[in-house]
Amino acid sequence: MYCRDGFETRPYNWNFKIKYMQKRIILSLGGSLIVPGEVDTVFLKKFRKLIVNEVKKGNKFIIVCGGGKLNSKYNDASRKIVKLNNDELDWLGIHATKLNANFVRILFRDLAYREITTDPYQKVKTAKPIIVAAGYKPGWSTDYDTTYLAKTYGSKKLVNLSNIDYVYDKDPKKFKDAWPIKKINWADFRKIVGNKWSPRMNKPFDPIAAKAAQKLGLEVAILNGKNIGNLKKCLNDERFIGTVINDN
Repeated sequence: MYCRDGFETRPYNWNFKIKYMQKRIILSLGGSLIVPGEVDTVFLKKFRKLIVNEVKKGNKFIIVCGGGKLNSKYNDASRKIVKLNNDELDWLGIHATKLNANFVRILFRDLAYREITTDPYQKVKTAKPIIVAAGYKPGWSTDYDTTYLAKTYGSKKLVNLSNIDYVYDKDPKKFKDAWPIKKINWADFRKIVGNKWSPRMNKPFDPIAAKAAQKLGLEVAILNGKNIGNLKKCLNDERFIGTVINDN
């Protein structure tokens, strides 16, 4: 569940077919991709171009945005001034996701629904090919939001974009024998991430969301969003580098 810089990777095809299988492809866009330190305009320009090209092919998307460094900066700053509880810290993170989501929505202009959505239980009725979503409420990670958006929109597959190529069995920064996981079932994945979630937890997919995804029978692909060519392969049902979690 960790990344290791410089690890040699090869593409694998786990039959993660998403084209024409669902009305909307659900992408979880990690905040570390939007705001790794400063807003990553180079990445976002490439990401926008890819999604626009996919829309031209007839695909539709729900893009769920994380908070990234913007969230971390406000959380860190608040701790130096006052003592906040978890709910208050969560609200800071939620508003960070809203700012990022509004920014991403504006980048797609007329292709995107006019407002960001925050309630994963509410289905937006729109002909626009792109819906952009943000955080919901305290105690919910964007992974959890994405899981319930899949339920609401009847999707069985999610693409989770972060800054890692694979999920690892243990931290490769600490363990030289850490091994990349290319395919895993939910029971084994949950043994790795555990069953508890806490705000600002650094996991490839949060434990509570994993439990819900298993119950809903979802399939999740985790891949490095920075690799736009690899994401394109995933969206076009080609061999791609990443980890697939399912019970198939």
